[in-house]
Amino acid sequence: MDFKQSVTTCLKKYAEFGGRAGRPEFWWFALFTLIVGLVLGMVSDILGMLVNLGLLLPSLAVGARRLHDIGKSGWFQLIWLIPFLGWAFMIYLLVQPSVGPNQYGEGPALPEAAPALPPGAA
Repeated sequence: MDFKQSVTTCLKKYAEFGGRAGRPEFWWFALFTLIVGLVLGMVSDILGMLVNLGLLLPSLAVGARRLHDIGKSGWFQLIWLIPFLGWAFMIYLLVQPSVGPNQYGEGPALPEAAPALPPGAA
Protein backbone atom coordinates (compact mmCIF):
# COMPACT_ATOMS: atom_id res chain seq x y z
CA MET A 1 0.00 0.00 0.00
CA ASP A 2 1.44 3.35 -1.02
CA PHE A 3 0.95 6.83 0.46
CA LYS A 4 -1.98 7.92 -1.72
CA GLN A 5 -3.84 4.62 -1.42
CA SER A 6 -3.41 4.64 2.35
CA VAL A 7 -4.73 8.17 2.77
CA THR A 8 -7.75 7.58 0.53
CA THR A 9 -8.55 4.30 2.30
CA CYS A 10 -8.38 5.93 5.73
CA LEU A 11 -10.52 8.87 4.67
CA LYS A 12 -13.12 6.57 3.06
CA LYS A 13 -13.24 4.49 6.26
CA TYR A 14 -13.17 7.60 8.46
CA ALA A 15 -15.54 6.20 11.09
CA GLU A 16 -15.10 2.46 10.56
CA PHE A 17 -13.67 1.03 13.76
CA GLY A 18 -14.22 -2.62 12.77
CA GLY A 19 -11.86 -4.68 10.68
CA ARG A 20 -8.11 -4.52 10.36
CA ALA A 21 -5.47 -2.16 8.98
CA GLY A 22 -1.90 -3.12 8.16
CA ARG A 23 1.23 -1.25 9.15
CA PRO A 24 1.59 0.65 5.87
CA GLU A 25 -1.98 1.92 6.01
CA PHE A 26 -1.57 3.21 9.57
CA TRP A 27 1.91 4.73 9.24
CA TRP A 28 1.32 6.43 5.88
CA PHE A 29 -1.82 8.02 7.30
CA ALA A 30 0.05 9.07 10.45
CA LEU A 31 2.68 10.74 8.23
CA PHE A 32 -0.08 12.45 6.24
CA THR A 33 -1.73 13.85 9.38
CA LEU A 34 1.63 15.05 10.70
CA ILE A 35 2.58 16.83 7.46
CA VAL A 36 -0.85 18.39 6.92
CA GLY A 37 -1.06 19.50 10.56
CA LEU A 38 2.41 21.07 10.50
CA VAL A 39 2.01 22.83 7.14
CA LEU A 40 -1.44 24.23 7.88
CA GLY A 41 -0.39 25.09 11.42
CA MET A 42 2.36 27.29 9.96
CA VAL A 43 -0.19 29.03 7.74
CA SER A 44 -2.73 29.63 10.52
CA ASP A 45 -3.03 28.25 14.03
CA ILE A 46 -6.80 28.07 13.79
CA LEU A 47 -6.68 26.34 10.40
CA GLY A 48 -4.17 23.81 11.75
CA MET A 49 -6.36 23.07 14.78
CA LEU A 50 -9.48 22.67 12.61
CA VAL A 51 -7.73 20.23 10.28
CA ASN A 52 -6.33 18.25 13.21
CA LEU A 53 -9.80 18.13 14.74
CA GLY A 54 -11.21 16.96 11.40
CA LEU A 55 -8.59 14.20 11.15
CA LEU A 56 -9.09 13.03 14.73
CA LEU A 57 -11.91 10.56 13.99
CA PRO A 58 -10.14 8.94 10.99
CA SER A 59 -6.95 8.70 13.07
CA LEU A 60 -8.77 6.99 15.93
CA ALA A 61 -10.49 4.62 13.49
CA VAL A 62 -7.28 3.58 11.71
CA GLY A 63 -5.57 3.23 15.10
CA ALA A 64 -8.30 0.88 16.30
CA ARG A 65 -8.09 -1.14 13.08
CA ARG A 66 -4.30 -1.31 13.42
CA LEU A 67 -4.60 -2.63 16.97
CA HIS A 68 -7.16 -5.17 15.74
CA ASP A 69 -4.55 -6.33 13.23
CA ILE A 70 -2.27 -7.42 16.07
CA GLY A 71 -5.12 -8.96 18.07
CA LYS A 72 -5.68 -6.11 20.56
CA SER A 73 -8.79 -4.09 21.31
CA GLY A 74 -9.11 -0.58 19.92
CA TRP A 75 -9.56 0.63 23.50
CA PHE A 76 -5.81 0.18 23.94
CA GLN A 77 -5.54 3.64 22.36
CA LEU A 78 -6.33 5.07 25.79
CA ILE A 79 -2.73 4.21 26.67
CA TRP A 80 -1.77 7.31 24.61
CA LEU A 81 -2.99 9.33 27.60
CA ILE A 82 -0.09 8.10 29.75
CA PRO A 83 2.92 10.35 29.04
CA PHE A 84 6.21 8.80 27.90
CA LEU A 85 5.74 5.15 28.98
CA GLY A 86 2.29 4.94 27.38
CA TRP A 87 3.56 6.58 24.20
CA ALA A 88 6.52 4.20 23.99
CA PHE A 89 4.29 1.17 24.60
CA MET A 90 1.79 2.29 21.94
CA ILE A 91 4.53 2.81 19.36
CA TYR A 92 5.83 -0.66 20.24
CA LEU A 93 2.35 -2.13 19.65
CA LEU A 94 1.79 -0.25 16.40
CA VAL A 95 5.03 -1.45 14.79
CA GLN A 96 4.28 -5.12 15.46
CA PRO A 97 3.71 -7.31 12.39
CA SER A 98 0.24 -8.52 11.49
CA VAL A 99 -0.96 -11.76 12.97
CA GLY A 100 -2.96 -14.37 11.11
CA PRO A 101 -6.75 -14.47 11.17
CA ASN A 102 -8.12 -13.44 14.56
CA GLN A 103 -11.42 -12.42 16.17
CA TYR A 104 -11.38 -9.18 14.14
CA GLY A 105 -11.34 -10.94 10.76
CA GLU A 106 -8.88 -11.85 8.06
CA GLY A 107 -5.65 -9.89 7.80
CA PRO A 108 -5.22 -7.03 5.35
CA ALA A 109 -4.30 -8.05 1.83
CA LEU A 110 -0.55 -8.29 1.44
CA PRO A 111 1.22 -7.81 -1.88
CA GLU A 112 2.18 -10.99 -3.68
CA ALA A 113 5.84 -11.82 -3.13
CA ALA A 114 7.85 -12.51 -6.27
CA PRO A 115 9.32 -16.00 -6.33
CA ALA A 116 12.93 -16.12 -5.26
CA LEU A 117 15.40 -16.79 -8.05
CA PRO A 118 18.78 -18.41 -7.57
CA PRO A 119 21.83 -16.13 -7.89
CA GLY A 120 22.73 -15.43 -11.51
CA ALA A 121 19.28 -16.27 -12.86
CA ALA A 122 17.47 -13.41 -14.50
